[in-house]
Amino acid sequence: MTTQPLEPTLAALANPFARYFAATRPAFITASLMSCLIGLALAWHDALAFDVPLALVTLLFALVAHAGINVLNDYYDGLNGTDACNTERIFPFTGGSRFIQNGVLTLIQTRNFGFILLAGVAAAGLWLMSHSAPQLLYIGIAGLFIGWAYSAPPFKLNSRGWGEICVAAGFLAITVGTDFVQRKGFAAAPFIAGLSYALLTANLLYINQFPDRTADTAAGKLHWVARLPVQQARWGYVLIVALSYTWLVASVLLHWLPALALVALLALPLSITAARLLLRHAAQPQYLADAIKITIAAMMAHGVLLSLALILSKGNT
Repeated sequence: MTTQPLEPTLAALANPFARYFAATRPAFITASLMSCLIGLALAWHDALAFDVPLALVTLLFALVAHAGINVLNDYYDGLNGTDACNTERIFPFTGGSRFIQNGVLTLIQTRNFGFILLAGVAAAGLWLMSHSAPQLLYIGIAGLFIGWAYSAPPFKLNSRGWGEICVAAGFLAITVGTDFVQRKGFAAAPFIAGLSYALLTANLLYINQFPDRTADTAAGKLHWVARLPVQQARWGYVLIVALSYTWLVASVLLHWLPALALVALLALPLSITAARLLLRHAAQPQYLADAIKITIAAMMAHGVLLSLALILSKGNT
């Protein structure tokens, strides 16, 4: 069991800028950064007319969207009480940011900050739409709705067992949207290229739910880890890993992705290591910190390797 970092306190975050920035959980926003990079790498691979300013605005747009969704998720988990009663959390990975529970921000401040961030995203999305194509609106609305409805009533999609699908769809929407801005239209390619990474991000949610299982069950958040007995639920992680890498290999075999994309399989040993740790310690959440860290490493390594493969195989299939 590894030592957990200290949770946030108002004294440690006296500077308002630092306080609100930290409330977005910036370390986890790198997941959206990687989704963007896959979309940009695909646009480069397909030899599109690459617009750097649009790419940078798209990247900022995605990061702020993720930040807003993180903050609102804390707000809704503050409302339903799951974070307050979570005694088995592994901070900073599970149990929320602890900003509300530790008195760093109030519920109202958290709610307002989250919606302000999403309002900024909406403005940036309209600007991007005016410089790409009107259909970008559909991607933006879908992404924001998924992120909000994940935890917000009346939908509470994660509580209904749709959490992993929401996460995969949300990160896939980032890849699709990033590619759309450069391509100025829809294509199958970003759906194909982004799905394996999106599944691995969903697996991060899945493993994070094991330490939160008791609190989530008490609060009525009945995701699959809460619904299934622990010994059965742990195999869901293995299934998602298998789906991710099978999709990658199948996409190459079907010539949907370049052969060099198989280099992303180098992340598979990390996923296997994390799976073995989860299979061993699923009923002992205090021992899952290393498995969560390795899950993050596998996800990021997969994204980096896939992006590099797309860049280096420009013009090839």
